Amino acid sequence: MTSFQTDHVPGVSEASFLQRTLERLSFTQSLKLKLEEAAPVAVIALQRYLSEHSEGQQQLDSYSYDVTVTDGVWRAKCFIHHSLNHFVHTNTLRTGADVRITQCCFVYNERRLGHGYICIEDLSCGSERSALLAHISDVCSLPMLTKHGMERSLVLQSDVPLQLSRKHYLSLWNNDAPEGDVWVTGAPSSDAVLDVSKITLICSLESCFRNASKPLSLLVKIMHKSRLRYYGKFGLKIDYPFQAYFEVADQSGMMSLVLWNELCPEFYQRLSVGTVLYLQNYTLKQSYSNRSRPQMDHHRMKIFNSVEICLNSRNPPSVITVISPKSVLPQWGLPEVSYQFTTRSELDKLTNNSACDIIGLVTFVGRVERVKNKGSKGPEKYWTYRWVHAIDGTSNHPFILEIFSSSQTEIFSRICPMTYLVCTQMRVCQVEGSLSYLTSSCETEIFITGYHKRQPYVNDHKVKTFIQWTKTLKDNIVLQKTAVGGHYCYPHPPPVFTQSITDSSAPVPLVAAADLKKELESLQYREHKKVAIQGQITALRYMKIPNSNDSQAAVQKKQVPHVSIDICGQAVQDTYDHLSTGQTLEQPSTTYPEKVSTSRSKRRIQTRCDLTELKATQSLLSCDDVPAKRRVGHKHTEEEQEHREKQCDSESDEVHEWENPTQDSSVLYWESSNWLQQKQDVSEHLTQGGLYHDSISQKFTSDEKNALLQWCNLQPTRWTPQHNTDPIPPGPCPGYYKVTILGINKQIAVDAAYLPVVSSDEPRAVGLRDDPHGNTMVSCLSSGFLCPLGDTASHSDPALPQPEEILATASELEDAHVVCVLDICHLGEDKVEVLISKLYRVTHMSLD
Repeated sequence: MTSFQTDHVPGVSEASFLQRTLERLSFTQSLKLKLEEAAPVAVIALQRYLSEHSEGQQQLDSYSYDVTVTDGVWRAKCFIHHSLNHFVHTNTLRTGADVRITQCCFVYNERRLGHGYICIEDLSCGSERSALLAHISDVCSLPMLTKHGMERSLVLQSDVPLQLSRKHYLSLWNNDAPEGDVWVTGAPSSDAVLDVSKITLICSLESCFRNASKPLSLLVKIMHKSRLRYYGKFGLKIDYPFQAYFEVADQSGMMSLVLWNELCPEFYQRLSVGTVLYLQNYTLKQSYSNRSRPQMDHHRMKIFNSVEICLNSRNPPSVITVISPKSVLPQWGLPEVSYQFTTRSELDKLTNNSACDIIGLVTFVGRVERVKNKGSKGPEKYWTYRWVHAIDGTSNHPFILEIFSSSQTEIFSRICPMTYLVCTQMRVCQVEGSLSYLTSSCETEIFITGYHKRQPYVNDHKVKTFIQWTKTLKDNIVLQKTAVGGHYCYPHPPPVFTQSITDSSAPVPLVAAADLKKELESLQYREHKKVAIQGQITALRYMKIPNSNDSQAAVQKKQVPHVSIDICGQAVQDTYDHLSTGQTLEQPSTTYPEKVSTSRSKRRIQTRCDLTELKATQSLLSCDDVPAKRRVGHKHTEEEQEHREKQCDSESDEVHEWENPTQDSSVLYWESSNWLQQKQDVSEHLTQGGLYHDSISQKFTSDEKNALLQWCNLQPTRWTPQHNTDPIPPGPCPGYYKVTILGINKQIAVDAAYLPVVSSDEPRAVGLRDDPHGNTMVSCLSSGFLCPLGDTASHSDPALPQPEEILATASELEDAHVVCVLDICHLGEDKVEVLISKLYRVTHMSLD
């Protein structure tokens, strides 16, 4: 009989679910177990690594996942069966939440004595924060559960994968960030006295390479540092397949240095721009030409590109000595690190793709999103990025920055408003119809307040000028213009939609409606895509959202949610509870109100209660439950009424019952004259057009800093007590439009949300073409904003058109052939954001 070593742990509970499960697994003949009454366990770590690849086996996924769970008594490190990986891809299985393990097995390693682990084969995920973790202050103090005889297993006790062919973990959401204990940080530099009488210069290395002679030692300074590159793939017999480039210089010139494999975890985070190195036993190789390089003309040094310095842990083992700054002597003649800082007023004078460094005060930080790296030849991987606005006082416009993760995980995740941001080696992007913006390169480094000390740029003249300008600012005034998170996409779509016949790699691909469904289904957590579809707009609804301040007060008092009155006197139930639980601001549905006949002379919009909204109540209402006094609009024909009743009955099972379901709400709507007939022939209606809490940006406050950072960052790999902050309330948003687009072949329809820009203070307003328009439905969808935009700085309060006025012009869309640009993003679990960013009519389309 198998027993467990528990006597060394004082106070171990006999009721430990994990302990009982491991004991039961030991008794089963098949090593498999179904748990019909599974107790919840909390996820405290979720770790990713390249999967093992066996000959003849079909690989379900490129990556494997280990999960560490706790029942409050023990911790257990388990392997997630590949069939469950989709729970990770959609952030349904995540740290800080409770899960129930319903089926598991025990797997022995047949090639290693004393190693085995629990494999989770089925589980159910909770949607709320863990109740267990609320009572645990230090999860690391809980003992790790191990099977008897496996207590000495270093894999279970250390930060390495359960599958022994892999030696390290990867970052959970990208491959370019250091992850785990294997990455050395803060190691001391050397104060040893060096004999620099027998060193060579960089200018001599090319001749050494041609003559195949062993070069002497080098004494160099790091001038640029690239992000990490992970090149792991199936069948590659390298434990640490990493690579990082550095540009190093001495008094004779500059050359590339490459850090390879095992040396990356040991040295990458210890080597910074300005670090001085003494190198021995390095090798020289011909430079790899097909790689990006920093722009270095401003250094005014000779650059040697034909050869690169290679540092490896073997053949031969390179010797790297990091010199302490105080030990660096002036007589060595090492060059100073220089920068090319550009002010915002100078940015528009730079040519496309030129490089620059910037410093600014952050006013907006977008949520972290991911985009698939299409150029990757290895296993599928993603880039992570975020949009940032920063001001420097030289222009009315901010820097618009597209910052990709630069292997500086901590800094990247802590960018927030009111911090000083430095970005080096940013590339200029000039686009038609939008302000120029900057995107990061492979050599970009970022620094924020708290990380500037001892950086070489602190003495730069433009940096000092910027610091002096910030001393003239008042924090409370700047705070009024700050924002965090929400939907943001740049650059804005161009005035004319152009499709090239010869080039299929368009920035916004035109996809078939059937392909759009595949795109939505294949999205992973926080993956963002921009696509375009052609068809007709057949229905529009304005979804009114009650005042968020009233919503917050109602929730805090735990009273009956506040009921507000809309423009027609209809009751609108507070939707704050939906926002706080991450749900859409209205119920997903595939039904629409009956058609409203619109006279061009009167352009009159009517309202009625949406039957789908009525069904999402404490007890689902049937169509006959709608009070007669709420049935405003035209009278139904018998055929229409019969169709709607059948539609209501067939969809009653599809309506979500919310934890705090809403009562009925009124909507403003328009439908094309043919939609009632057309939707009977639609084979599929993709109803992803709701608006989510995550879609709306928030004002930044220092009191809510940690909560806001968690909200707009990616789900963390490890849970800490700091992640137990209360969810933040939704940002202010009076309402949005739900747009139904019928594919050009009239077989598939999709709902998209349209959230117009209504103020110049919004981050999305930056760079918009401010051409005035008549606020028709077509002009609003085409421009992306309501006219005129207000400006808080000038205390202007423009009279914006009401939704019913805008919808009164919707008849212009009747039977119109349009192209709609959609931004789609997976927000976690089953939430997929679909927003329409621009509409093109036929007159604004072209074919190259």
